[in-house]
Amino acid sequence: MTTQFRWWRLGMCVLVLFAEACSDKDAYVPPDLFYLYANYKVGKNPTAIKTGDFNQDGFTDLVTSNIAANSLSFLMGNGDGSFQNQVSLPVCREPRNLDIADFNQDGHQDIVVACAGSDQVIVLLGHGDGSFEREGQYPVNRTPVSIADGDFNSDTLLDLVVALRNDKLQLFFGYGNGKFRRGPLYEYGDTPTSVAVADLNRDGNLDLAVTNGGPMSSAVSIWLGQGDGTFLMPRDYRTGKRPLSVSFADFNVDGILDLLVVNGQMNTITVFLGNGDGTFQDGLDAGGDAGPNHALAKDFNGDKIPDVAIVNIQSGSVSILYGKGDGTFRYPPRHYTTPRGPFALTSLTIAVGREEQPGLAIANNAEGSVSIFLHHGLRSRAIHQQAAQGVS
Repeated sequence: MTTQFRWWRLGMCVLVLFAEACSDKDAYVPPDLFYLYANYKVGKNPTAIKTGDFNQDGFTDLVTSNIAANSLSFLMGNGDGSFQNQVSLPVCREPRNLDIADFNQDGHQDIVVACAGSDQVIVLLGHGDGSFEREGQYPVNRTPVSIADGDFNSDTLLDLVVALRNDKLQLFFGYGNGKFRRGPLYEYGDTPTSVAVADLNRDGNLDLAVTNGGPMSSAVSIWLGQGDGTFLMPRDYRTGKRPLSVSFADFNVDGILDLLVVNGQMNTITVFLGNGDGTFQDGLDAGGDAGPNHALAKDFNGDKIPDVAIVNIQSGSVSILYGKGDGTFRYPPRHYTTPRGPFALTSLTIAVGREEQPGLAIANNAEGSVSIFLHHGLRSRAIHQQAAQGVS
């Protein structure tokens, strides 16, 4: 029997021993849905980027945490894909990550910042006009790297969970006025790198997913919440080496949340399909480009199946993997070149509540900039506005 081998690279099939025509399936070409619209300067070495509407004009704004500048940078949106020049706000030593919500229930978006260099969490209350004031600061022990919010004790008020690099999770319970009190401290894992919040077992209580990036672990830990601010002992799922971030999506479209983990030393992402009871199946690995650092799931091509965008810090690119609907992805990915050191990203819609295909905003750590990638569905309008305003 003749043995044939296929070598896959960039969507082309190459027969090593015998010639064979490629089928239509072999010749898959990923859709080209994005284009680089503009780059904007922010503070030195941005490490996180989030969207909001901080001045409540209905247009999407951006904020980055700049770890080497000890600042946040705000880019106010013009509603056409372009942004105003940054407004810098000094905050603390080495702001590593941030989270946005209305913590004092006044209808304005507020910000909490994980300050890795000063071992504290700070709270910034928004006034709804793009300005903020510091409400309080809360010491942690030590080196906070990731922060998320949720109602963990079922009092309808937002609380905080902070991942600390010294193998700990710190809870803070909110009073509903922008102030917090210290909650439980959990010690577990090996060098947490990110924390994300969702109801993973569908019991009405929020749960946690935490990536542990240390050499003794390389796992994602699932903490099931009991609804009173406490959590059961976690269960670990092995990932690739040095997992850096975790998020959620329904990759196989079964109505159950799955996990998306980025592995920093394997050049891979791992999808864990959920069982609906807080447990997960073995991971399915996929790859994009060199040095993946952060990823998000979104339906970019309109087929109702989550796709994944990944920023790759070594190759200086963002990769788009198009989902098949079973937890795997079509190959090859589509790659787009970015400025040096793309570190974090967020999906981007131009205006709040507007029906449009999502773009991307990428924080470039080595360049101190943000790149705006718009979807081709917005191309004609954005190019017209860019020419009119002289955006470079």
